[in-house]
Amino acid sequence: MTELPFPHAAASSSEEEQHALVALSLTPGVGPGRIRALVQALGSARAARRAGTRQLAAVPGIGPTTARALAQFSDERAVAAQFAAARRAGALFVAAGDPEYPAALNEIYDPPAFLWLRGTLENADQRAVAIVGTRRASAYGKSAAYRFARELAERGFTIVSGLAYGIDAAAHQGALDAGGRTIAVLGSGVDRVYPARHARLAESIAASGAVLSEYPMGAAPDAPNFPRRNRIVSGLARGVLVVEAFEQGGALITARVALEQNREVFALPAAYDLPSGAGTNRLIQRGEAKLVLGVDDVLEELGEARQPAAAPDLTALNDVERRLYDALGAEPLHIDALCASTGLDASTALVYLLSLEFSGHVRQLAGKQFLRA
Repeated sequence: MTELPFPHAAASSSEEEQHALVALSLTPGVGPGRIRALVQALGSARAARRAGTRQLAAVPGIGPTTARALAQFSDERAVAAQFAAARRAGALFVAAGDPEYPAALNEIYDPPAFLWLRGTLENADQRAVAIVGTRRASAYGKSAAYRFARELAERGFTIVSGLAYGIDAAAHQGALDAGGRTIAVLGSGVDRVYPARHARLAESIAASGAVLSEYPMGAAPDAPNFPRRNRIVSGLARGVLVVEAFEQGGALITARVALEQNREVFALPAAYDLPSGAGTNRLIQRGEAKLVLGVDDVLEELGEARQPAAAPDLTALNDVERRLYDALGAEPLHIDALCASTGLDASTALVYLLSLEFSGHVRQLAGKQFLRA
């Protein structure tokens, strides 16, 4: 099926057009594809709302049943409630064709007809990488997501993810800690953050990036929403990094969609016996993802020039952290050998090594092996 593009506009859509788009979206059986067909055939959402049943039914992909539903829709109170809820949440309406609408989404199959947005979208967001993975991530996976996000953000990339537990949250936090931009794509309304524990994280993201959704204000985080929102996560980015994923899960759906969208797909290898990394290993095995071991591998595939790493700042390290850092080098060292050389017990060493990972000084590999970042 050939996808019809939304008409491009020189200025933001009018209030009347915005209300018409929301009314179309609230009509049973009408999604982005049908809204796109209606706008393309009739010139605008306003014209679609004024059209009769026969004219609507003649639009490709609409048919008599949907045409009758469109012609009969009259719940203006529900439309007004959407915009009232948006005002309370501090959310903006961005329609396809508006200057603020992400250009990258115009390239994908079935782009959203409009977005509800908390925060801002900028031209710089066209230089974006999505980082995704399992909610049930290991400490290694979360550390890797944080480090990749932080280093990419330090190099000017916007980090896109889905605000979920595990890999998503670590990626958003890494970008924030780097002072960079990050975008969270929700599977619920932007006024209904899910998981609720990430409400404060969502506020931080909106303050220095964007929280967005194609779902109505107040929409619940229903399970079918998440696979569908993944096309936006990958669509916003030039490439998708799968950090850690089970063989069945949303991250692999995002990877498959990214391939269909002609986006680059990267995967971080995991230990062969780590269930939460089996999905990333399969992606690499099947040739569906490029194996990456560091940010430079991502940059190279995206056609970005490698940049020399800055000298690490060791001034903030405490005595134990400095002892561990000095004992490590460019080659991986097992935790037992590291404890033997530093005189620390394993539990103490692991606590401080985790701190060093989050500060970007140390990397952990599978099998409790460590090296300098």
